[in-house]
Amino acid sequence: YYRCPFILSTSASALYFKSVNVCLAIFCRIFIYTHRRMAITADDVSLEDIIPISLDFVVVEGELLSYVVSHLSFQEEELELRLPFGSHSRLFLSEVNRAWSGRSDLRDTCMFEWLNKYHKATRGQGVVRIAPLSATITKLSQHRKTGLSSCFFYQGISSREDRDDLVRSSSHTPSNKAQILAMPQFGLRDNLIKCELLKNEDLYTYLEDFSFFLGTYNVNGQTPKESLHPWLSCTPYPPDMYCVGFQELDLSKEAFFFNDTPKELEWTKAVSEALHPDAKYALVKLVRLVGIMLIFYVKKEHAEFISDVEAETVGTGIMGRMGNKGAVAIRFRFHNSDICVVNSHLAAHIEEYERRNQDYKDICGRLQFRQLDATQPPLTIMKHDVIFWIGDLNYRISELDVDNVKELISKKDFETLHNYDQLKRQIDEDAVFVGFVEGDIDFQPTYKYDTGSDKWDTSEKCRVPAWCDRILWRGKNIKQHHYQSHMALKTSDHKPVSSLLVTGRVNSEAYKKTFEEIVRNIDKMENECIPSVTLAKREFHFKDVKYMQHQAETLSLFNDGQVPCQFEFIQKPNELTYCKPWLTANPPKGFIAQGGSVEIELEVFVNRSTAPDLNSGKEQIEDILVLHLERGKDYFISVTGNYLPSCYGTSIRALCHMREPIQDMPQETLRELVSMSANENTVNTEKPLDIPKELWMMVDHLFRNAIKQEDIFQQPGLRSEFADIRDCLDTGMPDSLPGSNHSVAEALLLFLDALPEPVVPFSFYQQCLEICSNASQCEKVISMLPQCHQNVFNYLAAFLRELLKNSSSNRLDVNILATIFASLLLKSPTKQDLAEKRKTQEFFQHFLTQGST
Repeated sequence: YYRCPFILSTSASALYFKSVNVCLAIFCRIFIYTHRRMAITADDVSLEDIIPISLDFVVVEGELLSYVVSHLSFQEEELELRLPFGSHSRLFLSEVNRAWSGRSDLRDTCMFEWLNKYHKATRGQGVVRIAPLSATITKLSQHRKTGLSSCFFYQGISSREDRDDLVRSSSHTPSNKAQILAMPQFGLRDNLIKCELLKNEDLYTYLEDFSFFLGTYNVNGQTPKESLHPWLSCTPYPPDMYCVGFQELDLSKEAFFFNDTPKELEWTKAVSEALHPDAKYALVKLVRLVGIMLIFYVKKEHAEFISDVEAETVGTGIMGRMGNKGAVAIRFRFHNSDICVVNSHLAAHIEEYERRNQDYKDICGRLQFRQLDATQPPLTIMKHDVIFWIGDLNYRISELDVDNVKELISKKDFETLHNYDQLKRQIDEDAVFVGFVEGDIDFQPTYKYDTGSDKWDTSEKCRVPAWCDRILWRGKNIKQHHYQSHMALKTSDHKPVSSLLVTGRVNSEAYKKTFEEIVRNIDKMENECIPSVTLAKREFHFKDVKYMQHQAETLSLFNDGQVPCQFEFIQKPNELTYCKPWLTANPPKGFIAQGGSVEIELEVFVNRSTAPDLNSGKEQIEDILVLHLERGKDYFISVTGNYLPSCYGTSIRALCHMREPIQDMPQETLRELVSMSANENTVNTEKPLDIPKELWMMVDHLFRNAIKQEDIFQQPGLRSEFADIRDCLDTGMPDSLPGSNHSVAEALLLFLDALPEPVVPFSFYQQCLEICSNASQCEKVISMLPQCHQNVFNYLAAFLRELLKNSSSNRLDVNILATIFASLLLKSPTKQDLAEKRKTQEFFQHFLTQGST
């Protein structure tokens, strides 16, 4: 299904459909849907026509100014499409040609009787009416245009040979842009045009009153108790778009565990009722991750200019997955601008600013949007023209006590107070939000208030007031009209914040003129020379690679040829990907202007899927990358390194046979331990350990230091501290584990997650699901596990029961622990659905009750 804006011409006075959706069905027919605005509901779309792809079908392309002109012919009827240059048009035409090639192998004539049901359809409730083919498709002779260059018209083509001649004749005309669409170097030309347009964007961009209302509100798990009108309708004129973000929408366990909450509907309704009354808005997209929600509305008259809407989420909670912290984002195209809106909730607590920095970087790195063209890499946040970032960023005011902060607030000396703001300091140090802008803050901190009032926190903790709730942006031609908090709303312990931003847009006439000039210049230099690049180095060595520790080297390319070039890392023969799974090249493909250069990050990262074979020595840090230039030669790049074995990614059985730290073990011994079966004798005669010593060290540390730790196993640790803990476990130095209790707790979870065979082996998984409601049967299954696995299971269950005895201090309960640990101890060999997830939790809960042994 391709959303492909094009112009549909059916007569001498052409009919122009501003946006048309084209559905290329598996049964080889093209469905043409039309709408004059963005499709919000089914009523906005009508089925305009259906074109079978048969032996009588043919596509001929030519050029007209900045459009590719495609003539689709079926029997005696023909249709002219004018598609804009770009990857979407290329993908559409390639799919049409692929479908036609498949149909050309059929020997029998297809009658296409299925078309009759569409022609007989009438307009009614839920029924879409279409006109007969003849009503919308006319012969080319009736509307042949002048001014088309390299445009071909053919009729009565019956044989495959004639069709092949047609394809050859149209594909190899140098000035024909069908060549660009059909051949690989189209990507090069497309990128060159985009590059030149970016250089000259000042020529065709101007400010127009397209306003974005951005709002963020941490609602502390409350339901709407008051109108949001003072917040969302605070502007004198209605904004063109609303992007409204919430955090802590629902703090219940159901929302946390199953991402299900009735409050989504309640707050969405409250927002829709509070939008500016002087305009009508359409809900374009809503996305939610546990309590983080983002809603995107647009004025109905602008809806037709919205396209390519996608939404994604990423969790940054415990183990980097839980959705109690993280971000949701929506990206879309408005006119010619790619815009991304991010709503995030970062780590809490005043001392955790480094964790907040890490959350920000994780969101930027892990949140990716798929593209309609599957051959293109996903879009990251930073690949957009405009980025709006809102949310409870949780940065606090430090180095001032609560009394000094309140005194500065009473004096409205926000400028002085802002100097102590953690976010400002981190931005000044280029630690986070590089290239982003935040408006001047001239309102008092938005956190923390007593719920239902304007009084600062009077609880025992007496939180220091802070600007937790922020709005930032990145991009050109953006002006802020206001940035303020809204004290009138008292539902939460936070106050909502809003900003009104006005963005630039493209002057279509100036854009067209610039585009045509660029195309003319490119035509002059195309095919003049073979592209070439110079590589700064071709051999890369990564020293002492460790589990979950990122290493990167820079590959520099310089375009020393006479023309721009397109590069891409390509697969080697008999391999599915261009590199080993522990290696990535970023970017894997790209464009270099003449005389330009690009830096490619070669990144090595060993995770739970790649660690087992590297630990055992079955795999090495060795690979060859093939860098291919379009219409040029290939370059070979060597990547080598040495991996330091880790207990992370090593089996329970192997670890029980290691009395020394894993990095003190000879490689041959590691290989033998990993390869031996449960019935084989070990390489030495020593009795194996009951449980892995690494597991004991972590659990013992938590038992002695964190039994009453608040939010243990719920609050993430620091990545830097995890690295120290991993090194301690793998080398035996120092004698005691470093880092905070939260970091040790997360290290334990990561250890369990990395096991090649889970604590409950895969072979027992289905049996556990079947008897999950029977406690005695569950215990019987555990008694059947291999001895080392059984010991680990019982040891962990006993430890967790001790934690539950202190639930008044650590705020844990059976549901929380079952949810966190069941997914690690009982893993599915395949993807686990929600029903299975609940059964694993039910199974493990039997072992967390006080009566368990």
